[in-house]
Amino acid sequence: MPEHHTKLHGSWRLVSFETELQDTKERSQPWGPDPKGSLVFGVDGRMMVLLTAKAREPGNTDEKLLALFRTVMAYTGRYRVEGDRFITKVDASWNEAWTGTEQERFYTLDGDTLEVRTAWMPNPLMSGHPTGRGVLRFTRE
Repeated sequence: MPEHHTKLHGSWRLVSFETELQDTKERSQPWGPDPKGSLVFGVDGRMMVLLTAKAREPGNTDEKLLALFRTVMAYTGRYRVEGDRFITKVDASWNEAWTGTEQERFYTLDGDTLEVRTAWMPNPLMSGHPTGRGVLRFTRE
């Protein structure tokens, strides 16, 4: 197995989650300065990720249930590494539109800090869905 695979293995804690707009390079923190989450790369070739905003309320109304859905991302599947990317064949997801797809992420590893960037795509978290990407930073647990 290539060395860069083993460097990703283990559990990573989310430190920051930003969105960046492609046209202006403007960055924002849609879930605030202290989101929660974990990314796990298993030695068996499976990855799992769960990300949430820090401030969330129990979903006891339709409005609160919708707010919960908009402040969570989670998916899992088998992954492979190709250069500076890892690609996950999603077999379960928070968003059924992702199930059965391949999700490509670009990464940079610096010691115990992992930066993950999505491809440029319509931003599902912003009104009008402008083209943007997610930029996430994790630290090894």
